Amino acid sequence: MSSLHTSRTRLVGAATTVVLAALSLTACTDGTGVHAEGASAATTPTATSSSAASPSVPGSKSSSPAARPATGGTSRTAANASASKGTVSSGKPVTCEGSNTKTVAAPLNRPVNHMLITVTNTGSKTCFLYGYPAVRFGEAQAVPPVIEDSQPQAVVTLAPGESGYASVNLSAADGSATDGHPVNSLTVYFHGRSGNESVGAGARPSLPAKGVYVDDSLKVTYWQQSMDDALTW
Repeated sequence: MSSLHTSRTRLVGAATTVVLAALSLTACTDGTGVHAEGASAATTPTATSSSAASPSVPGSKSSSPAARPATGGTSRTAANASASKGTVSSGKPVTCEGSNTKTVAAPLNRPVNHMLITVTNTGSKTCFLYGYPAVRFGEAQAVPPVIEDSQPQAVVTLAPGESGYASVNLSAADGSATDGHPVNSLTVYFHGRSGNESVGAGARPSLPAKGVYVDDSLKVTYWQQSMDDALTW
């Protein structure tokens, strides 16, 4: 009996030694020590959760892409807007004349015996309408005088697609003028910066089939930036 009891004691001791050795080996290779049984892995901090919790410094190169403002779309929009402006008016402004404008002449019911001249910039550059239209009705040798009081404060400036205006007083409403006669053609000449000479090509807007009636009270306004200003006179 004594021999059997001794053998069992040795066997239990050997088993305990093996278990302790296994625990010791696990502790050495894991590097984290022995954990309490049933400890939750969710409570163990990880590199991923630590990184996500770290705040980004505004403007820092290490900020995450999601934290940086998306400037690509804004830059493209600005570039497109700049390109669009470039196509609206490119280069140094020029003088408005027949080759870079379209001229239309339209008789008016009000004011009576008046005509509106509309000049539209059809070129790719801004142009200046200097002075007033030098109009020639039919075979007239001289151009009619300008209404001095109609002179605007600034030179009329037309961006591509914009229009300028002048009105023509064709004849006296009360019939007091002389040398009245119908005309069927009109030529409009454009002044240069000095205002003393015509420049570029003239324009020949069409008139009604029956023509228009003019007399020696014929006169014109200076070019105006708006139609309302032109019709004031």
